[in-house]
Amino acid sequence: MQISRRALMLGMVGTSLAACSNAELGAHIDEGGFGNPTGHNVLLLTGQLPFAIDLAQRFNAEVPTTVTFDFDSARLDGQAQAILRVQARWIRHFPEVMFRVYGNADLVGSSAYNQRLGMRRARAVVAYLVRQGVSRRRLEAVISNGETQPLIDTPERERQNRRAVTEVSGFLQDHPHIINGEYMEIVHRQYVSSAAGSSGRSSGGSL
Repeated sequence: MQISRRALMLGMVGTSLAACSNAELGAHIDEGGFGNPTGHNVLLLTGQLPFAIDLAQRFNAEVPTTVTFDFDSARLDGQAQAILRVQARWIRHFPEVMFRVYGNADLVGSSAYNQRLGMRRARAVVAYLVRQGVSRRRLEAVISNGETQPLIDTPERERQNRRAVTEVSGFLQDHPHIINGEYMEIVHRQYVSSAAGSSGRSSGGSL
């Protein structure tokens, strides 16, 4: 069953991929399913797909999903770290959910080099999220798009193209809530954080 990621996001991309980095959610990856094909089939056959889409929408609405990088760098600056701390709090609040990180580069340099650079950026994000208390097993294999998915179509240096995007990819299948089919409880779980925007301030209490 071929369902484009763009269709699955139900219009979350909104006006334009270039309009806001938060609106991406990996919508540019059209591999025929939500996440990888095997993961998509699991979600579809078990009835989890609509709930995964709902959670993806929540994540996109409540959390900044994208960090950007300096030219030819995979170093996370202060702003990127603040965004990832917000992501980590949200992710810890939904321990049944899995995520994937996509790394990207601008069009300066060779395709092969930019592929490696995109992977370094994705791995830097995953490593930081793990340091923030996110279980590594909930962060699926990082993926590099290299220079193939620019938000701004230019051969010049462009910070918006030098980015890593975190997105919901599905559910942790061996979690008790998933085994018991408690998808609705997960989707509608209350989440309150003063840092749901781009601020890195911590919210009160542990998640």
